[in-house]
Amino acid sequence: MSPQHTGGVARLDNCGRVDRTHSLSFTLDGKVFQGYAGDTLASALLAHGEHLVARSFKYHRPRGIMAAGVEEPNALLTLGDGGTREPNIAATVAEVEDGLIARTQNAWPSVKFDLMAVNNLLSPVFVAGFYYKTFMGPTRHAWMFYEHFIRKAAGLGASVDDFDVNRYDWHNVYTDVLVIGSGAAGLAAALTAARAGADVLLVEQDFEVGGALLSHAVDSASAHWRADMLAQIEATGKVRTLTRATAFGIYDGNTVGVVERSAPGVADAEYGIPRQRQHTVRAGAIVMACGAIERPLVFAGNDKPGVMLSNAIGQYVNRYAVAPGQRALFCVNNDAAYADALALARAGAQVQVADLRSQPHADVQSAARAAGIELMAGVALTDVTGGKHVRKAYLSNGRQLDVDLVGMSGGWTPTVHLTSHRNVKPKYDPAIACFLWEPRAGPRPLTAESKRARRRCKRSACMRQRGHSPLGIMGCPIP
Repeated sequence: MSPQHTGGVARLDNCGRVDRTHSLSFTLDGKVFQGYAGDTLASALLAHGEHLVARSFKYHRPRGIMAAGVEEPNALLTLGDGGTREPNIAATVAEVEDGLIARTQNAWPSVKFDLMAVNNLLSPVFVAGFYYKTFMGPTRHAWMFYEHFIRKAAGLGASVDDFDVNRYDWHNVYTDVLVIGSGAAGLAAALTAARAGADVLLVEQDFEVGGALLSHAVDSASAHWRADMLAQIEATGKVRTLTRATAFGIYDGNTVGVVERSAPGVADAEYGIPRQRQHTVRAGAIVMACGAIERPLVFAGNDKPGVMLSNAIGQYVNRYAVAPGQRALFCVNNDAAYADALALARAGAQVQVADLRSQPHADVQSAARAAGIELMAGVALTDVTGGKHVRKAYLSNGRQLDVDLVGMSGGWTPTVHLTSHRNVKPKYDPAIACFLWEPRAGPRPLTAESKRARRRCKRSACMRQRGHSPLGIMGCPIP
């Protein structure tokens, strides 16, 4: 992969899933940027060297893009204009759309020069509970004076007062099997259920199907496996897929709430095409294939722009053809993160790895050295420094490294919050240092059918016999 330097950071050739024949332009704080179809705002901004996109809530410290999915804590932007404006949208999930207007939040006059950053200098004074003690005096009515300024400084994005001309819809869905998540496990579950004769609804929050498979190189074995599985699923004719759809709650009787977003440029109120649609899904059985989220590591300065999750770096390289940095240090405690370091090294970056383990596995050691990666075993990252971007990394062995990117990986946390809605309590597994859920731990297993769900499935079958699709009872799906 050869880099094309754009704004100081490389947009890579001959890799990624973006469509280079379809160029799109958008603005951030009035500045015009270019991206491709298949980009998110985060990947397009990183391709232009824009790491600093936000300020922290209280002290207004610089914040950069940290993740590549819904777990992004920093890069929250306001999108749209007028009644369509939405605050606090993660740049990592917002698709690039031609003419899209984006704005940074919680900074004045700009995110790069924020006068409220003076709060950081006064952080020793602004301790927890500072507001409750300070703004009670000196008179009984002093709060009336302070309130205006405090409320103006509070919050992140501004709420919308203008009228929204878009249409929003709802939809009742009946299905035999609901699969939440379209990674390797979700695709396998959907195909197995479809081959058994069940009607399947596959829900994916991303705009592409594949989950973690999308973070692998487009010419990898897993990418070919994904393409083959999608072809087999389509051939069954029993699986309907909802992308840009988030399952937000599980309720009694195997009822699941799903919110679906329309594709960029598709929503049209005049023709009845909604901007968003809420699906009330009643399923005979639910398969949880929600994947896992990478854990960050704790060290001084781990909130600076240029410090990212290891898996996010791998995704930006393999999926979006963007190298977030050229001098990178990865601090890891597991084998999975080495794939991300290898991807960045193959993209032409200088990569070093500090592994917290004293003896990493031999296969990852040999792979790293074969790619020209310097591996330091039993070494921790203690501090990173820099103003608006990370510049130096300090290691426990006394070394100081000049870096423009830090990747961190503390293992993985399974996404189990949906199962908690059904009173399934997660259990901690010390062997892999994370919480897991057991499908049979709750009062009603998520993979079993209740009597009410079976009655609904019978109703669904009757509708199919009459020529009606149980997934199209309340109108057409979002294109």
